[in-house]
Amino acid sequence: METNALTEIPTGPGPLPTLSVIVPVKDEQVAIGPFVARVTAVLDALVAPGGGCEAWEILFVDDGSQDATLAAIHAAHRADPRIRALSLSRNFGKEAALSAGLDHARGRAVVPIDVDLQDPPEVIGEMLDRWREGFEVVYGVRRNRLSDSLPKRMTADLYYRAHNWLSSDKIPEHAGDFRLLDRKVVEVIRAMPERNRFMKGLFAWGGFRQTAVEYDRSPRKLGETKFNYWKLWTLAIDGITSASTVPLRVWSYLGAGIALLALCYAIFLVVRTALFGVDVAGYPSIMVATLFLGGVQLLSLGVLGEYVGRILVEVKHRPIYIVRDTIGGD
Repeated sequence: METNALTEIPTGPGPLPTLSVIVPVKDEQVAIGPFVARVTAVLDALVAPGGGCEAWEILFVDDGSQDATLAAIHAAHRADPRIRALSLSRNFGKEAALSAGLDHARGRAVVPIDVDLQDPPEVIGEMLDRWREGFEVVYGVRRNRLSDSLPKRMTADLYYRAHNWLSSDKIPEHAGDFRLLDRKVVEVIRAMPERNRFMKGLFAWGGFRQTAVEYDRSPRKLGETKFNYWKLWTLAIDGITSASTVPLRVWSYLGAGIALLALCYAIFLVVRTALFGVDVAGYPSIMVATLFLGGVQLLSLGVLGEYVGRILVEVKHRPIYIVRDTIGGD
């Protein structure tokens, strides 16, 4: 059973590539062929004289696909042995699939990219140029989000602002997983033991010299997205709770504020009773106060439960992923 244990860089047949392209996939059979055709053309141009890249590999990570995705990857590997793949034993999620790819990528530079081709692979050449200038992380930033719906644009902007306000690990706004990572950055991320993984946060936490490359993102033309609003909400919660403890402290401050207001109100009642006599409070005011405080308590317990649940996952020390099979070998 293969897990995320930190090991030596996989060697495999042939020389180590300059560039590894990691592609997490799940039920993407229709997208494999077009992706391979476009990306291999871009990478071959980089290998050509003057392209600045000695060799490359594409590493697919099949995250428990139920369709013919794995068969399509097998066909691509037979046509070009530089295309490799990991097949996970079940669906572990994109963050785990990215971790698997980083653990098994062999290149001196590593680029995660989605198979839907919304992130243009042509930008990889510019990323390599910035890498040769000495930058260890080159992240892609969208010039605009016009290809997204208005609700998604608004919620994405709100999330980035909230994350960077709550966390000391600032993530670049409107930057996804599409980026170039130097080998030393990959090794730092591989050494991180946590099971609740928010990759954008891990990329930011590592530091190093970083720069941005802007690009225009295209609408998705092949396959269907696997992220609905609920999954995006869950990912956002994972990102904030993995990078900040501010939500826990907020409830301490809120509790102190409510206690102070209650004390002031109690003093007001004592003074009013002493001056004007006994006044029996009404039932509605009692119910409002009770329901309000009950809601605050339940909400604070929910926030606490999010962190306790993550502690439970971490102390189990289960592997982040399990590799069922490999295509191309290490």
